[in-house]
Amino acid sequence: MRKQSMPNGAFVQTKRLINRLVVLGLLVVGGLTSCSSPAAFSPIPSPNPWADDYTELSSMENYTKWGTYNVHDPSCKKIGDTYYMYSTDAIFAENRKEAEEKGVPLGYIQVRKSKDLVNWQFVGWAFPDIPAEAKAWVHSQADGEGATNIWAPFIIPYGEIYRLYYCVSAFALNTSYIGMAESESPEGPWTLKGCVVKTGRGDAMNAIDPSVIADPKTGKWWMHYGSYFGGLFCVELNPETGLAMNDNDKGHLIARRANYKKDNLEAPDIMYQPELGKYYLFTSYDPLMTTYNVRVACSDSPEGPFLDFYGKDIKDTTNNVPILTAPYRFENHSGWAGTAHCGIIDAGDGRYFMAHQGRLSPQNQLMDLHVRQLFFTEDGWPVVSPERYAGTAPRTFEAKDLAGEWEIIRIQEPPLERQLEAGQILWGEGDLQKGEQALSARVVLEANGTAGEATWHFNTSKQLLTIRTAEENLNNLIIFAGHDWENETETVLFTGLDAKGHSVWGKRIK
Repeated sequence: MRKQSMPNGAFVQTKRLINRLVVLGLLVVGGLTSCSSPAAFSPIPSPNPWADDYTELSSMENYTKWGTYNVHDPSCKKIGDTYYMYSTDAIFAENRKEAEEKGVPLGYIQVRKSKDLVNWQFVGWAFPDIPAEAKAWVHSQADGEGATNIWAPFIIPYGEIYRLYYCVSAFALNTSYIGMAESESPEGPWTLKGCVVKTGRGDAMNAIDPSVIADPKTGKWWMHYGSYFGGLFCVELNPETGLAMNDNDKGHLIARRANYKKDNLEAPDIMYQPELGKYYLFTSYDPLMTTYNVRVACSDSPEGPFLDFYGKDIKDTTNNVPILTAPYRFENHSGWAGTAHCGIIDAGDGRYFMAHQGRLSPQNQLMDLHVRQLFFTEDGWPVVSPERYAGTAPRTFEAKDLAGEWEIIRIQEPPLERQLEAGQILWGEGDLQKGEQALSARVVLEANGTAGEATWHFNTSKQLLTIRTAEENLNNLIIFAGHDWENETETVLFTGLDAKGHSVWGKRIK
């Protein structure tokens, strides 16, 4: 795993990046230079499988059409030939009175399924009610408040049964309860099995956002959970019961940030990569409606310690990288905010995906499912596609296929500080502010291996692209085929990390 010394200076924000590209001749303003030779591959028109704006389907009676809509905090597992997804009960324009009047069987924990990770069927809700024990605990710790919803479910198989972890809480308090239910079917019905961890007044941690891993090396089970209250924690579970190995054990600290009043941290999800023999912990930073972004750290053990891009333990309160997703906008689209709280999906055939919500800008109220293909760099770090997965068939490319006009995006740190409450924005601050959305710049890769004053090289055998400028090298960018949602075409994409651990995304548009 690569370790580097921390570079001096702040991260170059999008405006400065674009200015620099102009100077270097990488960003073409006005007319574009044509490629020196025609490319063998050109983007191929292909319609999007579904629309991003689902306002017309948001009323309660349309719930069966919410396949990729109203998705928040997804957890997904492939069971047989079907992907099952479970998510928080976040519904745009929710109206429980309307649901009752129209006979909508509104419940708690949304359930979806898919055969291809593109077309999703809304199955319904896992629970008819909030579990009474969880509600009673939260009310007892929060003066009768809270426990109006179920957050962040997590699904994991155990033998011939399935375990569904869930959390109930009160907003802005760490009075929370993580419980577990079991079923013989991923579609239920579910039988409540008890409490895993609960927290209340006086506890450092917060019992929300569970993620469970069965360690393939030892057979031990571990649950990662937590939030801006004290950080993220890891507790050992009993595989036979699915509950805590030791009663009242809340585990040990694995991640934290410096200022919990403004620096949100939540939503751990852990995976094991067998080819690399490493465990990867994905976490989410900042407010969920706006600058929500995904980070990742790595360990030799599922219980940590987890190290970041620079080899720093993520308990040390540094703002860690790699940063994989953050608000962004390609041309021909209004862009996305809230691109975090992820769930990693193992397709079982060597492919991995990352699911998360995306909030459609500029209002950031509609919650769409984003599924992105996940890759590993030469240095062993996960990176994700710049575009949502749409079932594009894999293929290999030659250097001549890359010659053409590209849009690139450098994923950036949120540049502004906001007034927050419990790690979230105050009401009325739900729009992105200037500079909070990474914008694309246009780049022309010439067939002769130049790009203005820069040069580029494609390693055909490894399908890796390197772009060299006077200031930096973008090494080993992963080239693959994918869907361009903004332009409704099939095209060439790349993803990778720069020398500072920030994702670099690209797509060929001409």
